Amino acid sequence: MTNLFQKTYSSIFILMLFLISNTTNAQLDSLNISTQKNITPVDLTEFNFEVAGGDVYLTKPAAQGPASITINGEETVLIFENGKAKVEATLDKAGKLMFFKNGSAMKLAHISAKSNGSARVKSIPLWLSMLPPLVTIILALIFKEVVISLFVGIWSGAFIAGGMRWDSPFRFLMSLFDTVQKYILNALVDSDHLSVILFSMLIGGMVAIISKNGGMSGVVDAFSRYANNAKNSQLVTWLLGVLIFFDDYANTLIVGNTMRSVTDKYKVSREKLAYIVDSTAAPVAAVAFITTWIGAELGYIGDGMAQLDLSTNATAYSIFFSSLKYSFYPILTLIFILIIIFTGKDYGPMHKAELRARTTGQVSSVSSEDEDEPDMEDLTPVKGAPRKWWHAAVPVITVLTMTVYGLLETGFEGMAGIVENNPFPSWGAIWSAMDGNFFTKLGNIIGASNSYVALIWASLTGVLLAIGITVGSRTMKLFDTIHWMTAGFKTMLPAILILTLAWSLAITTKELHTADYLSTILTGNISPYLLSGLVFILAAFIAFSTGSSWSTMAILYPIAIPTTYAICTAAGMAEPEMMEILLSVIATVLAASVLGDHCSPISDTTILSSLASDCNHLDHVRTQLPYALTVGGFSLACVVISSYLGGGLLLSIILLIISVIGMYFIVSKLGKPTE
Repeated sequence: MTNLFQKTYSSIFILMLFLISNTTNAQLDSLNISTQKNITPVDLTEFNFEVAGGDVYLTKPAAQGPASITINGEETVLIFENGKAKVEATLDKAGKLMFFKNGSAMKLAHISAKSNGSARVKSIPLWLSMLPPLVTIILALIFKEVVISLFVGIWSGAFIAGGMRWDSPFRFLMSLFDTVQKYILNALVDSDHLSVILFSMLIGGMVAIISKNGGMSGVVDAFSRYANNAKNSQLVTWLLGVLIFFDDYANTLIVGNTMRSVTDKYKVSREKLAYIVDSTAAPVAAVAFITTWIGAELGYIGDGMAQLDLSTNATAYSIFFSSLKYSFYPILTLIFILIIIFTGKDYGPMHKAELRARTTGQVSSVSSEDEDEPDMEDLTPVKGAPRKWWHAAVPVITVLTMTVYGLLETGFEGMAGIVENNPFPSWGAIWSAMDGNFFTKLGNIIGASNSYVALIWASLTGVLLAIGITVGSRTMKLFDTIHWMTAGFKTMLPAILILTLAWSLAITTKELHTADYLSTILTGNISPYLLSGLVFILAAFIAFSTGSSWSTMAILYPIAIPTTYAICTAAGMAEPEMMEILLSVIATVLAASVLGDHCSPISDTTILSSLASDCNHLDHVRTQLPYALTVGGFSLACVVISSYLGGGLLLSIILLIISVIGMYFIVSKLGKPTE
């Protein structure tokens, strides 16, 4: 069974890997771990474990002297004597998971203490780190139920991380208990995760209030002059998705909740609404100049470029800006949505969903109103409520405004340290002390901001304003308003439950080093011109498996940038040509991460899109997948062709135009009208 899995994964990933061995061979030579001239550092590309007298040793035949190895992320120097080196570890009966890495050599082991005083070492094959996300995805597709699938996936990860102990029923049950007390609780105590939960609940409460006070009905009436049919309602949804560019979470929740009643009126399926919401949120946030993503992106790019010996003094922001011409997937996704909208054609599962909505008026996939999910509350306006659009528009616009203000306030606070001898500098003083042009300064401010704090400020202000408008206009009494606010909180509980489980699963994949395994499973020499294409496939698969574009960027940028430089240097490339390859790889990691995120049923933004649109989650994944893969195929072709032809802005524009024509042709041939 083990050989079968190993062969399967090897055959999958053999096409996705780039050179790591060239860089890792040089790493050992530069470690300077021995001050003795006659001792050569031990090469640990192969090693095993041994237990003796209650201690754990790394073993390598005939090894003698120092060796450098990373243990659980920390560089450690071990001294080998007669082929053995002791591993310092405090052991208990529960044991701990230890990850050993030296270049491309990796081993995962669970080490624990036995009752007789000796140690137990369970070597865990790294291909098992793929099981938790794969179990989750397979079960979700089979049973069409994501909560239990996520829970079983986490449980499988907890069992593997616990050393796969069958020695007693208690130890086996501990993996079940760890699923809750270790992984789910750790996901909940994370302040960023709690911020998203609080923001989601407050947005849900605000939406419930402005629905009951007639505000949302007023918005529908106001949009009727523009969103006066199915096509235009989709177009307005797309436009709002593009305009709310600064944060993907805010984009998803605001657009999905706001436009749901509008698209329902014109019999647009919830699957189509969820697709438009999901496929505008992350692509726009990924490529816009001023977003909550920009800080992380600039940090990864800056750290990676700092390792390279290049003559350019370009800043991380300018490199990001220059790389946008290779961000094919986000750009093509936004255009593909317009093609779908204007042609009025769909294909695959989406066509069936749209046909159902148009012909039967059933916008959701459920067979009866009693099964409607996940929103169980009646949010139609209360009797006598005025249909005033500003009852909804003012809180929503306030949320947007306060989000921008919060990003600026926390961003300037984060940059305050650059002003000397002034513990409380003004915005103007901080701005004047910064280097660069307007966009560079603004990008640095947003990058230093705390987006979670900004979102909480915005959502709290929005819900308080909605309460004030409702009670002040005497549409509802305070008691009734608070009742409907809490009802709105309840509508977000399915999203919160799924998000929490998805975060818990991400903790297991991180603990089992799934991404490290995917990134370095094989090594080999490849052409520099193939790098962007292989990075595209690798990034998309990691994002699909882990459900996170952010973690994929964090994993791949530190590997992809220096490795690309090493391969291009070895190939004798001139710096200008090398820079185009680097820019392509930088853009590709980001773009392909978004693709994998779109395709993954365990992605938090995909889950939020489903819940904000009140769409069955697996229906959303199933209908979006063919569209995302269509755009992904064209994007991969553009990445490979642009690399082979030398890159450049003009070539990228030509490839985008050709891709748009190709996508239009596919929609025209495969798509069927739904009107």
